[in-house]
Amino acid sequence: MYADIIVDITNEKLDKIFQYRIPKRLDGRVKVGAEVLVPFGSGNRQTRGYVVGFSGEPGYDPAKIKEILDIPEKSVAIESRLVALAAWMKESYGGTMIQALKTVLPIKRKERERRRQTLVLQCSRAEAEEKLAWYERKNQKARARLLRALIESPRADYSLICGKLQITRPVVRALEEAGLVSLVSDRVYRNPVRPRQAEESCITYTQPQQEAVRRFAEDYGRGLRRTYLVYGVTGSGKTEVYMAMIRKVVETGRQAVMLIPEIALTWQTVLRFQRMFGDRVSILNSRMSAGERYDQMQRAKKGEIDVMIGPRSALFTPFPRLGLIVIDEEHESSYKSEQVPRYHARETAGERARLEGAALVLGSATPSLEAYSRCKKGEYVLLQLPARAGSGALPKVYVEDMRRELRSGNRSILSDRLRTLLTERLDAGQQAMLFLNRRGYAGFISCRACGHVIKCPHCDVSLCAHRGGRLVCHYCGYETAAVRNCPVCGSPHIGGFRAGTQQIEELVRREFPGARVLRMDADTTRTKDGHEKILSAFGDGEADILVGTQMIVKGHDFPNVTLVGILAADMSLYSDDYRSAERTFQLLTQAAGRAGRGAQAGEVVIQTYSPDHYSIETAARQDYEAFYEEEMRYRELMGYPPAAHLLAVLLTGEDEEKLGTAAAYLKEFAARLGASGHLAVIGPASPYVGKVSDVYRKILYLKCGKYGMLVKAKDRMEQYIGLNSGFRDIRVQFDFDPMSIF
Repeated sequence: MYADIIVDITNEKLDKIFQYRIPKRLDGRVKVGAEVLVPFGSGNRQTRGYVVGFSGEPGYDPAKIKEILDIPEKSVAIESRLVALAAWMKESYGGTMIQALKTVLPIKRKERERRRQTLVLQCSRAEAEEKLAWYERKNQKARARLLRALIESPRADYSLICGKLQITRPVVRALEEAGLVSLVSDRVYRNPVRPRQAEESCITYTQPQQEAVRRFAEDYGRGLRRTYLVYGVTGSGKTEVYMAMIRKVVETGRQAVMLIPEIALTWQTVLRFQRMFGDRVSILNSRMSAGERYDQMQRAKKGEIDVMIGPRSALFTPFPRLGLIVIDEEHESSYKSEQVPRYHARETAGERARLEGAALVLGSATPSLEAYSRCKKGEYVLLQLPARAGSGALPKVYVEDMRRELRSGNRSILSDRLRTLLTERLDAGQQAMLFLNRRGYAGFISCRACGHVIKCPHCDVSLCAHRGGRLVCHYCGYETAAVRNCPVCGSPHIGGFRAGTQQIEELVRREFPGARVLRMDADTTRTKDGHEKILSAFGDGEADILVGTQMIVKGHDFPNVTLVGILAADMSLYSDDYRSAERTFQLLTQAAGRAGRGAQAGEVVIQTYSPDHYSIETAARQDYEAFYEEEMRYRELMGYPPAAHLLAVLLTGEDEEKLGTAAAYLKEFAARLGASGHLAVIGPASPYVGKVSDVYRKILYLKCGKYGMLVKAKDRMEQYIGLNSGFRDIRVQFDFDPMSIF
């Protein structure tokens, strides 16, 4: 037999399958997905590779086919279905096969197993007492101490009892040889989740929740594996629906993966799942140690857990009988990888579900336009939860025009209404959250007097301020000089927003000296359990006000929070990104949804310089359908996803002149591919950060109504790059329907 092997030599830009002979000593051990050691090149340099297939016939002269050397001692096999998934990812998103294989392999090598040794009494109590009396007569005190302890407790932890009784290994060995005790060794998993027993909890489902679960269960029972979108307003009980669906799947002997967008959500999510599934639940995330991650993968492969919870990488959990994938908050950009291959978890989950014969459930209060448009086309099944669970109502929303605040003399970050409502909440012993919408903070220029934003005349995205006094479009490269006064109203109050969460925290502490304030952002959550400590403290009522970035508004449930203040809503609205209105609507709706989830009614204050923008108006009304219709008209007019498709091509190199030449040549080649009029080519342009660590960057965009044509264009460009020596020192990455610009 011969094995088809892809060799890990990405530094040499070689992505090719090689054939190797399988030696008899490795018969039965070499499987699809296995990592192997092979001799490579003229010097037979030992390197690692992955088995992607087998053949009974040699592809060329058998005398020239080399033999597999060995299977590395610490290798971790990739399941064959994950190899097929990696091949799909490589074809769909670009990059090399080895990069795709490393993506679907969350654990790269074996870790040392942790074991627990237990001393077990092997004889009857009467025999043990007889032997104990003999040891005492012979004055063998250590043996007597050990035997006496085991008579009282026939099973004891080896290290604990030896330390407590000061027993040495020879003493234990003597009792083993006498047939009195045995030393049993068991594997102990490093478990990041504190084990809990499942609780008998009675969940009262609303009628829409029951209908959603019933529809899923009926389809699943009939063998239909579909993709569902659970579209429910904030607080409508989507998580309870997910858990009921997962329970249906687990009852059939299959497993489920639950994806969440942020590590910060793990704490509350796991607690809720443990009430139903006990210690059959585990987590996977980047904050865990290598040993913890390895142990959870081993537990999953052995079927010792039923549910894996985690962010994007948990999608590749090697469950033997995967039956369901759930993606909560499916609209979140964190589901899009920023590393090659730049896959999207939603599309990749769909392909894995197809390969595994599993169902896929997406959920959101603000679905992505891609998911909702597929429901409109009948590709996804829409399950709606139109009202909050229980007696809770959606919060009352105020839109505060910060232009008016400026005219009235208020130059503070806090509007008068928000300051008044914060005072009321503190007096009432209720909690508040202040959300600083920092996404897109890096460069747009707006007028604080009239709200005007400087935009590109060709692409309808905001221009970004660069050093040297230039405003630049990162889609088409358009440039213009910076402005000192607003071109609409002439006000000198024009520029960017500079405040961060730390400044907000300091301001709140000054204005409300008696308030207990917590801050949650990238700086305060650097430690392994930073998210859990802050959220747990706030949930336990140890703080009155929580100040933070996006991580505080995603899926958290704090019943005592009755006020949410959204500061600088415009910061995401006018980022240099065609998705800026969609992101703004999603963030504002999700943030507003944190208020009034308990017995008290909630209120929300949205502070903005653009109160008439449709994304802010519809978010204030919690009217997703109205926003969807308006935004889709814009996407169709401009040819942006999901109305059409977009391929971003990022070129990087250390020589700026060579990079510019390569980008121009690639644009010319792409233009020839689109000569029929099906492809539109935009750029090349420089991204906001044009140079990182002395490496220059250029971006090219291709638009097309058909996704398949962009994949073919990507394939042709890869061939062109491989044949053209001018690209030898240029690195090229592809990103389909990017969630943001590079």
